[in-house]
Amino acid sequence: MDQEKVGKIIKEIRVQNHLTQKEFATKYGVTYQAVSKWENGKNMPDIALMKQICDDFHIEITGLLEGKNEKKKKYWLILVGLLVFLLVCFLLFLFIRPKEDDFTFKMITSNCGDFKITGSLAYNDTKASIYISNVLYCGKEEVTSYQRIEVDLYEKYDSLETKIDHVLYQGQPVLLEDFLNEITFHIDNYTRLCAEFSDDTLYMLIKATNKENQVITYEIPLSIQDNCK
Repeated sequence: MDQEKVGKIIKEIRVQNHLTQKEFATKYGVTYQAVSKWENGKNMPDIALMKQICDDFHIEITGLLEGKNEKKKKYWLILVGLLVFLLVCFLLFLFIRPKEDDFTFKMITSNCGDFKITGSLAYNDTKASIYISNVLYCGKEEVTSYQRIEVDLYEKYDSLETKIDHVLYQGQPVLLEDFLNEITFHIDNYTRLCAEFSDDTLYMLIKATNKENQVITYEIPLSIQDNCK
């Protein structure tokens, strides 16, 4: 998934339908700044919002993820092709493998009360892709600024823990909430198949260092909606 291409398509959809960023944001319950980030390729809507946008403007979800503005096929064309499909479906199942870009989606969410994390796992029979776009701190009001913040995404599988993505900030002290609002995780062509995931497969580790070099650590379990198996 190319964020810049997806953002370009979202902007095309908005402009073609004569909507301002503010009107588009109101339609989907977000801020116009969020819409601006989508269109500039700095962030992407979560998978539920992408599906809603595609449904509302009759766009193919797989096309959007590939950066293509493809209109959904007309229903009458599906009816015309239905008879042909029924005649050849047996051969299709025998001799034609599923397309690699036919993805199924599962929501990724957090199990920690202090954080609201949402993302998606896109997968087919041969590969998977992890995308986490929203990391929100919703614990007690944060007043401490941190000069170093590390955010790591880990997987646990067969008693092994592996870091699969990493974000590091070092610089002028910032609030944890403000920093987390700006980060995303995108692991494309991930080799772990959906059936190999369970509720304790993924977790996020946050380490924040304040100006006195004191470190606060959060370990946030992530779960996948439903079961892939």
